[in-house]
Amino acid sequence: MASSSSSSYNSPCAACKFLRRKCMSGCIFAPYFPPEEPQKFANVHKIFGASNVTKLLNDLLPHQREDAVNSLAYEAEARVRDPVYGCVGAISYLQRQVQRLQKELDAANADLLRFACQHDISSTPPGPTLPPPPPPPPAPSRTAVDEFGSFYQPLDQSDNNIASCVGNSYSTFPSFLPWNENIDPRGGVD
Repeated sequence: MASSSSSSYNSPCAACKFLRRKCMSGCIFAPYFPPEEPQKFANVHKIFGASNVTKLLNDLLPHQREDAVNSLAYEAEARVRDPVYGCVGAISYLQRQVQRLQKELDAANADLLRFACQHDISSTPPGPTLPPPPPPPPAPSRTAVDEFGSFYQPLDQSDNNIASCVGNSYSTFPSFLPWNENIDPRGGVD
């Protein structure tokens, strides 16, 4: 029994086994490349080289080494799978997937809003149900309009439908809103 525990204690780490050298008690690779994970070191060695990893680990503080080895192992595995792009290819793929899913979510939200508006319009009794709009604030200063320039855009038909859903239509919007035809974008009224 004692011999089996001592033999497992003396088994070389994956790095020393791969490099075919004796694993010393102070081996810098031993805590991060256990004998059960030989492919982890093989990938890191193939991409970065054992001497470069040794230099890197010796330059780091002990509490930083595990994160560094995990990063090296992740990048090495990604480079083995995709030699050209490595983990940048995986990141790019995931970003495209997030953008696609965001578009699908936006489309679903727009459909939901359209459905809710149609339902509200068909079930709303005739007559005004919302209180009148608040009084208009003072006209924007010329500098505010100049700073935001093309930020203010006229409503298109879909915006008008959404506005009518909440009880207002394009013609009943307060005159202080910047997309009203009566407002000059430089701050004056036509």
